[in-house]
Amino acid sequence: MVDVTEKEMDNPTFRSDTVLSDVHLHCPNKRHLMVRLNAVGQPVFLSYFKFLWNTEDSASEKDVREVTTGREHQYKSGDEVCDKDRDSIKKERELNSEGVKALLDDDGDLEVVRRPRSSSDLEAEDLLRDIVCPVILMKGREDASEDEEQECTCSDVVKIEHTMATPLEDVGKQVWRAAFLLADYILFKRDTFRCCSVLELGGGTGITSIIMGTVAKRVYCTDVGEDLLAMCEQNIALNKHLMEPGGGEVKVRELDWLKDEFCTDPEGPFSWSEDEIADLHDHCSVIMAADVFYDDDLTDALFRTLYRITHNLRKSCTVYLALEKRLNFTLRHMDITCEAYSHFRNNLNDLENLQDGSIKYTVEPIKVDFCQFLVYERIEQL
Repeated sequence: MVDVTEKEMDNPTFRSDTVLSDVHLHCPNKRHLMVRLNAVGQPVFLSYFKFLWNTEDSASEKDVREVTTGREHQYKSGDEVCDKDRDSIKKERELNSEGVKALLDDDGDLEVVRRPRSSSDLEAEDLLRDIVCPVILMKGREDASEDEEQECTCSDVVKIEHTMATPLEDVGKQVWRAAFLLADYILFKRDTFRCCSVLELGGGTGITSIIMGTVAKRVYCTDVGEDLLAMCEQNIALNKHLMEPGGGEVKVRELDWLKDEFCTDPEGPFSWSEDEIADLHDHCSVIMAADVFYDDDLTDALFRTLYRITHNLRKSCTVYLALEKRLNFTLRHMDITCEAYSHFRNNLNDLENLQDGSIKYTVEPIKVDFCQFLVYERIEQL
């Protein structure tokens, strides 16, 4: 929703009140579509994001599977996904669409073949009519039912609590496509990240840190805002079974890019200990951030934070940045532009061209043609 206030005829001001998530719920349990209200009264949703592979098979590099209507297509993991497999799926979908054309009557109307209803179907439908979604459940984790606990232990599903609409300052509570893209890359290159010590900036709901936690030794998932960090910690607890086989650990900590120091307030629930700061500086070799480039001031602050932290690391470090280029029409340019992305690239160029005798930054693009391990829409702007 966007409000337009026109102070002057030639100088309209756009004020955005609500930011909507572009990641839709995947396979929600209808009874728990909306699970609760958070501390600030925002509805919290629960989504199951399914792997296109079995995490139990990851160590032995077994096949990655994508299930489509009517049959199962098998992909080999890593670089061995070939174009002919993708072509075969495309051809099958085209054949399926051609089959629809055959279901036409003499007048050209579509004939829908319906399955005969059984008595059990009718009974189930009567029961569903009494359910109104979304449903707000105000119960805590201690009241979770047995079926919820079983769902938590699925090895092919990531379970994430998140919001679907927030003010701009709370967008970290939503799930964004670039987080899935970075998660895909982690799973594709899991041997690269195995046993690493990792820092995530702007971790949000924690989904990327959770995926990294399946292969890395330790992940510091950072963001700001106690309510957001509590949601992130809850998601890590919901998915701890995914990280336990590899012995990975994910710690949720506060890290404000607008401040020059780590939060070490002993009374803060997400503060850093001196040992944790020392561990980060001594062992961190990977920093990552996904979809955090939407505000120019925050982008500037993030690059200052990157510069400060990398200067204190004892090891060489690789920074992985994932984002979605969001195109907008602007009155200033009278054209469709991507100003947030342009500002990000300017900062990236400045970092690469930085003349610093103690450290050198090299920027390399990563082709987005690696395997897709999570169910989401991978669009051209990623």
